[in-house]
Amino acid sequence: MNKHIPVLLNEVIESLDIKTDGIYVDLTLGRAGHSQEILKRLTQGKLICFDKDIEAIKESDEKLAKISSNYILIKSDFRYVSKELKKIGIEHVDGILADLGVSSPQLDDIKRGFSYSQNSELDMRMDLDNPLMAKDIVNNFEEEEIAKILYENADVKLAKLIAKAIVSNRPINTSFELNELLKKVLPAKIVREKNPSKAVFQALRIAVNDEFGSLKELLEQIPSLLNKNGKCAFITFHSKEDAIVKQYFQKLNYHDPKLNKLPVQIDKDWKQKIIFPQESEAEENRRARSAKLRVITKLN
Repeated sequence: MNKHIPVLLNEVIESLDIKTDGIYVDLTLGRAGHSQEILKRLTQGKLICFDKDIEAIKESDEKLAKISSNYILIKSDFRYVSKELKKIGIEHVDGILADLGVSSPQLDDIKRGFSYSQNSELDMRMDLDNPLMAKDIVNNFEEEEIAKILYENADVKLAKLIAKAIVSNRPINTSFELNELLKKVLPAKIVREKNPSKAVFQALRIAVNDEFGSLKELLEQIPSLLNKNGKCAFITFHSKEDAIVKQYFQKLNYHDPKLNKLPVQIDKDWKQKIIFPQESEAEENRRARSAKLRVITKLN
């Protein structure tokens, strides 16, 4: 199994500008790559970590316990962050991190069914308590709904053709069965140019875990969660999720242009920046090549 290397680690730590007595939230704990470095910098502060994957929580607990006891682990979708924090008496925090990539251990675990390069049941659940699996979408959803998932989640080429082929060739229960179907129904030129399974599997994974819906609900909670001068850092890998984060951050700083004509000073409420991986990191870690770090600071 490949080691999971945290992307943009130094840039994340620097951007969060961690206070030793601050309260920080890692919404995507994974295997604690970022969390370990945050926790090392806290003395009186607290780190609260979220993850939907109980295996990730178990593994990370062992790593974090070796550093200090200033952390709390919560098994939950991050769309419920405000609700879960209130349960432990926290309403405002100094920093928030979300690494929106799928962790390498999840991809590498054949039983989880994320990878199109290994033959396994079409599962793709990040939370094993989730009743919906990828094979449920493939075998039970209507043709139009499948086409919509493929196109809207991952810009899959010929989404309607693929959806029609899926419905006509049910049941499809494993990754290799789906791979073979794609090779059979798509033009050879498309298959040669870029493995179509990558986008199709990505679209199904996003649907199974309602990744875009969860992200949108999370973003709406940021203004009320952050303290003044609090910082929020999002690492994105996928153009559509990056667009969701970018558009929300822009909305936070929107001022009606008509107001600029008034003889008043309009104070900015938020400061934004975007950071890309250095070439050296992109060369060493393939996952970093498509990564972007968007950081927003609450000024007022």
